[in-house]
Formats: sequence, C-alpha cells, structure tokens
Amino acid sequence: MNFLCSWSGGKDSCYAFYKALQSGYKPSVLLNVMNEFGDRSRSHGIPKAVLQAQADALELPIHFFSSTWADYEVKYIQNLKQIVKDYPISHAVFGDIDIESHRAWEEKVSIAANLEAVLPLWQCNRKQLVLDMIDAGIEAIIVSCNQELGPNFLGRTIDAELVETLENMGIDACGENGEFHTLVVNAPFFKNRISIEITDKAVSSNYNFANLKLKDQLRK
Repeated sequence: MNFLCSWSGGKDSCYAFYKALQSGYKPSVLLNVMNEFGDRSRSHGIPKAVLQAQADALELPIHFFSSTWADYEVKYIQNLKQIVKDYPISHAVFGDIDIESHRAWEEKVSIAANLEAVLPLWQCNRKQLVLDMIDAGIEAIIVSCNQELGPNFLGRTIDAELVETLENMGIDACGENGEFHTLVVNAPFFKNRISIEITDKAVSSNYNFANLKLKDQLRK
C-alpha cells in the first residue's frame, strides 16, 4: 500500500494525497516533472525550490526530472521504473477527476512500471471537491491562469468566495479544464506553512504566470 504521488504542487494532487492517506495508503515519494531547463514545473510553472519546500513540509523525498512535452511519456515511464527500484512502492496516486484520456494515460504509464494507478478524486463533483478541500484546511493560491481570468487573479486564495466568483464568470470552480493552476501553501499535514511572495507576473503562450520566490519558512 506504499505509494508515489504525482505531485504538481497544486490543490488536486495535494487533496488526492490526503484522500489516499485517509484510505490507508502510505506515502513514500513525490514525483514532479520540470520543464526542459529544470527550473520550473512543466505544467504549473512552480520553481523547484518551492516544490522542494512542500516536500520538506510533508517530510518526504521528491523525485524531479526534466522533459519537453515531446519526450514526456517516455521519460515519465523511465523515471517511474527508476523510482520503483529506489522505493518499495506498489501504487501511484494521481489527482485527476473526470477526464477519461488522463486516466487512461496514468493507468498506461503505471502499468509500464508495474504499479497500480489510484485516483482518489475520480468522478467526484468538481465544485464539491474544492469546497471539501477548503473545509479540510488545504490552503491554495492561484499561480497561473488563462486570459479570461487575467493576471489580477494571480495570488488569490481558493476560498468559498472565489468559488462563487468563478462560477458567476462561467468558469469551472476546480479549474479542471486548465483555466487556472494552484500552489498549496499550507495543509493540516504540512509541518510548516510554505511562505512565498509573488515578485512579478509574466505572460507565456497567452497564459499568465506568477513568478514566485520562497521566503523564510514560518512555523505554524
């Protein structure tokens, strides 16, 4: 029942991690894919130092590898196989909710490394998941978003008020369609809060990103 968690640094992977714990699974290692330069995560644009701070707060090792989108699957499987050699794991936990192609891919790469894919959030109501996550004490902020939301949403905390704002805009409260990505800065199972500041904001491929800097850690 030992698991690897596919860790984006955002709310869904964190809540999937938490739900796996509640179901009796035991965490061994986190996995994050960086961009080809190795300085930011491939999907969320989160600096490596911030992701490492999250792993430290969870008191777990984190395995990084860099990849282009073109090499993503091949390298993902290679690294899963390496992690299986390094850690006694049997399962891989993912935070996807209801996109069938994502689940099929996760099952495919897991099987290739002789792991069983676990999706604790699968087929749950998107809005209810966000509200449940908030109730569980997981604190997340928006660190990237599309132009429909715009740069002013960067840095905003995911709370019930923001959920209502998003829904009134016709935007999925969970951001499952790629409208925005988040960074978890605190959770009941973190040993400390992740203290970050947004130094500036940038636009890449018509998507807004917060440039994040890790500050001194603040104990709870």
